[in-house]
Formats: sequence, C-alpha cells, structure tokens
Amino acid sequence: MAAKKRTSSTSSAAGSAGGQDELITSLKQFIRTQGSGYLSDPNISSIGIGYKETKGKRGKELALQFTVDKKVRPEGVDGLRSAKIPDVIDIGGGVKVPTDVVQRSYKPHFLVVAEAETPERQKRVDPVRPGVSVGNVKVSAGTFGCVVFDKNDGSTCLLSNWHVLNGRKGELGDKVVQPGKADDSRLDLNLLGTLKRSHLGLVGDCAVSSITGREFDTNILDLDVTPTQLGEPQIDDKVVKCGRTTGVTHGVVSRPFARVSIDYGAPVGVREIDCFEIGPDPNKPAEDGEISAPGDSGSAWIFKTRGGRPSEVLAGLHFGGESDGDPDERALACFPQAVFEELKITLQQPPPDSLEAVTGYDPGFLSVPIATPQLGPSIKADAVQLDGTEVVPYTHFSLAQNGKRRFAFWVAWNIDGGMMKKLDRSGIEFKKDPRLPANAQVSNELYKDNRLDRGHIARRADLLWGTMPEADRANTDSFFYTNITPQMDDFNQSAKAGVWGELENALYEDVQVEGLKISVFGGPVFHEDDRVFRNVQIPREFWKVLVYSEKGTLKCKAFLLTQNLVLAEILELDEFRVFQVKLGEVQKRTNLKFPATMIQADTLVVPESVEDRAPLESVADIDWS
Repeated sequence: MAAKKRTSSTSSAAGSAGGQDELITSLKQFIRTQGSGYLSDPNISSIGIGYKETKGKRGKELALQFTVDKKVRPEGVDGLRSAKIPDVIDIGGGVKVPTDVVQRSYKPHFLVVAEAETPERQKRVDPVRPGVSVGNVKVSAGTFGCVVFDKNDGSTCLLSNWHVLNGRKGELGDKVVQPGKADDSRLDLNLLGTLKRSHLGLVGDCAVSSITGREFDTNILDLDVTPTQLGEPQIDDKVVKCGRTTGVTHGVVSRPFARVSIDYGAPVGVREIDCFEIGPDPNKPAEDGEISAPGDSGSAWIFKTRGGRPSEVLAGLHFGGESDGDPDERALACFPQAVFEELKITLQQPPPDSLEAVTGYDPGFLSVPIATPQLGPSIKADAVQLDGTEVVPYTHFSLAQNGKRRFAFWVAWNIDGGMMKKLDRSGIEFKKDPRLPANAQVSNELYKDNRLDRGHIARRADLLWGTMPEADRANTDSFFYTNITPQMDDFNQSAKAGVWGELENALYEDVQVEGLKISVFGGPVFHEDDRVFRNVQIPREFWKVLVYSEKGTLKCKAFLLTQNLVLAEILELDEFRVFQVKLGEVQKRTNLKFPATMIQADTLVVPESVEDRAPLESVADIDWS
C-alpha cells in the first residue's frame, strides 16, 4: 500500500531527479548495486533510504542512511577498523545525496529465552491460524505469518522465516510443529507439516511448510483479516502485525528500502538481506515500547487503512529487529513480492490448470535426505538434458532419460501412504514429453499389434497422493512415455505370484513404515545385446530399490526382475523371476552410483555364489530385516 505520491522535496537531489519517487527509485538501485561494498565495513550494519535525523529528530530531507554498530567522532573511526562515511554521495547521473549516520545494529528475532507465562498465541491452536507460535522441531519458536498456496501443486502452506522453519540445522522435509518446541515439547502431538522450501539471502529470510493433518483458519489472530494482496511499502505507511511474543503492535515505515548485514551464527555466518524498516507508531504505542521481540519472527506486517483498521494487503514478512542495547526500537521485514516469487507461492488457491512446473522427486522426503542416483562416466553422455540438468521432474517423481536407448536410466518417486487418493485412469492418453526431444523417446509405434504392454516404471497408484489437484496431475504425468518401458503381457505374473507388482504393497503390510513414507527407485537394465524389435532394443532386466525408515532406522531393499542372474545365459530362457539382491548388484548392472546413505542402509546378506540365490516365490520370501 503506497503512501501519497510526493512531487516535491526540500532536497536539491530530489529536485534534480525529477521528484522524490524518482529519487527513491535511484537510491534503491544504488543500494542494490553498491550496498554490499559499504556493508563490508565491519562497523556498518545497514545502508538504506531515510529522512536525515538531527539530534534524534527526523527532518524532511531524504538521505542515504547508514546504521553503524558504534557511532564515534571522525578521529575515532580508525580505531574501529572502519572508514568515515562521506557527507554526500554521488549515486549516478550527477545526483548527489546527503548521508546520515545512526547508531543501530540488528539481529534475527528468533526466540532465545523461555517465558514464564503462556499467552493464548503460544499454545496449541485448533484450527491453527496465523499469528501463533510455530517452528521446526530443531528450532525454538517463531510466528506463523500467513496461509499461502504452493504454485507447483496447489497445496496449502504456512509462511514464516528461514530461521523459524529451517534454521541452522534444518533440512527439507523436517517436521514443523505448532506451537514451537520452546512453547510445548510434545512434538508428535503438535505436528503441523513439513518444511517444503526455504531461502536465506538478499531476497529475504523466508520459508514455507506444508499444513497436513490440522484444520486451519486463514484469518490472522487478533487482526481478523486474511491477506489477499501484496503491497509495496513507502515512507510513513502505517502497518500492524500479530507476533508470538508481543502480540498486536503498530508501526510506521521509517525506511522503505535497506540492505542489512546480519550474523546468523555458525555455520551460516553473516548474510545480507534486502528489506524495509519499521519504527513505532507514536499514535499507537506498544505497552512496553517494543513493537517486536524474539519469537515474533515470521509474523506478517499488514498495511492499515486510512481509518486505522488492518487491510487485506500484506506489507512484509517480519524477520528481525534492533540488537540489545540499541536506543531506537526498530523492526525489519522482507519484501513480499520477492519472497513469493522465490518460494513459488501465492495468496490465492490456484486452479488446477494454472499449476506451475513441478518439483519432482523430493530428496528430503524421508527422515534422512536421499539424493537421486548419479550416472557413471560411460553413460553420462547419453543422458538427455533439460535446462542444463539430466534430472527431469514430474509430479512426485523425477527421471534421467537415456537418449540413445530412449528409455529412462532411472526413475525416482516418493510415496506418502497417509495421503493416498483413488483416481481412475479413464481418458488419460500415453504421450511424449514435449520438453524433451521427440527422437529421444519411444512411443506407441513400438506397442501396436503385438504382445508388448506399456508398463509404468513408477507405478501409477504409488503417485496418487497429496491434494486432489496434486494427485490428479500425478495421475496424468505417470502416462508420459519417459515413465514407460515395454513389458510382455504376462510381465506382472512373474514368479507365479505377481511379486514385482506387489513390492510396495508388501512393504506396507509387513513393516511398520515410519510416517507411511517410502522413496523408490527403478528402471531397466541396458545390455548391449538386448534384442531389437521395430528398431528398438527391448530391455530384458529391470530393477527396483525401496528406501524407508522403521523405528528410526533407515533401510534399503533392492530387487531385480530378470530371466536369470547369470548374464551369460540370457536368450530364450524361462519366464521372468524376481530376485532380492544387494544394492551393489544393481549398481554393477546399471552403472549408476547410489548415495552412500543407501549403501549403508542395505543390510541384506546373500550367498556368495550367484547360482545359490533362489528367486522369490511370493512376497513372504522377502527379507525386510
């Protein structure tokens, strides 16, 4: 929400630039391009736009305002390993702007001490709503900013800070609880969702988590408004927020743009962030004078209407404030438009046909991060590239496509057994992926008028989870030919018990899978002497690897679908059989390299002699130990 446009200023620089708005635009560009150079001075904590102050009182002249950890006379600057800030700076085009130096430093507003009393906003709230305590299970506590929606899959998320939902020890997929750990240690009871995306840098201190298993209300606690629009702050705009610690407080934008330098501690260190600064509203003072305090991080600053009521326009995302002992009360907030673009979120529920490119297989899906396989040197050159990478994302799965053989090297997918949906496949056509070269994919010409079936590598049923728009898109994505390999029409009758098609189901039936979450990898084995049919070499072996947690222990189980484990005897053999093998066996046959975490989690013991390994006759023969 913009302040009234100003067309005149007492600053000569403003006059020469054609007005205050033009000057502010020029100052923003100067800070973006030159600000980091000034922040390299150990005594300078920020550079921003503000009105020049004299004896603590704000004047009417715009200035490049510097904040310093310690303000000293010119002769004392050398003792701080600092340099004197010029009285006037040329920001380009002959425009000279006066400077102003204010003593002030900043810190992130995460919770550092526990409080004796527990206000309502620090308790478990059902339905959960913005303005209350929240945090990663590895972090103390911050504030739930507002409800947002993922542009990729349409799912409902909560917006807060990086240092609230991620933190120095956090990873994607971490559990997020409401209230935060500092307010209630019953983490399992208070589970709210998992960390989806986060960012700490010039764009801001921001992150989003899913909201699963809890009802929610979009209205911010005690403000009773739901943000529906994004705004851009200008000097003197009035704003209000509800934070976990200080509750409802009112402020006035004092600097509409600044680049600040903040130390987030080891191992993250110092980060520069573009933001705006908020001072107290003298007409609406806080009870204790504090407009923000530790624990308020992540709260949403909302623009106020001319009548003084909260509007539906989001001004910014609170992430920090003045350091202890600083004379002036100040708050810092990220720009909402930059945050929303970085995190791929929106304030409105997106319709299914507007969902953006999906993120694919999630390496942070399990309690331990599991990366995708790496292609060996001998096959890497055959991989099809998409936007500079061999990893091609779809909804809930990703793959690497072998452009030479025209089938996937590997497919990686996530299964969330607690969010499964039932959708039919009627009306969905098999199709080539238009993002990839058509000649790098095998399509329907291979499957006409013969016994070859179009077989999914990532099972369609495995992918149908999440929100309905998400599951619907996964259903459609599973029919891309990149996820298809040719299979004989009796393929899934292998081992006389359909073992291959039942591996995932058998795991759920026989094992207490932690969180009902599984990450799966699969694909064909390419042999040079695979038989050619209709100018396509048909793979005769397939592999699949299941990764999951059981009672806190990561486990990895590998399987091979083949006609015989002895590679020398491959043609005209009996029906396909399923063997349980070591992950190393899969690596050897595929020339793929799996993460060391998976290798360590594979505890299967197999006979040394290949001839002594018996195929699985039923799912009861699988070793899940």
